[in-house]
Amino acid sequence: MANEDKGTFLTVAEVADIMRVSKMTVYRLVHAGELPAVRVGRSFRVHEKAVSDYLDSSYFEAG
Repeated sequence: MANEDKGTFLTVAEVADIMRVSKMTVYRLVHAGELPAVRVGRSFRVHEKAVSDYLDSSYFEAG
């Protein structure tokens, strides 16, 4: 298997910082299934592409 760059997994705190929301908001998104995450022990990790995809799909036009 080739050593491919599969991206980075982020902690909930890192995701909250990137999205400029609280950690609780990130937990709500994960539990609602809107932001896919992997459970590692008692914590969650979110792939950076999932964060990017979520933000890209959340744009809307005001008006």
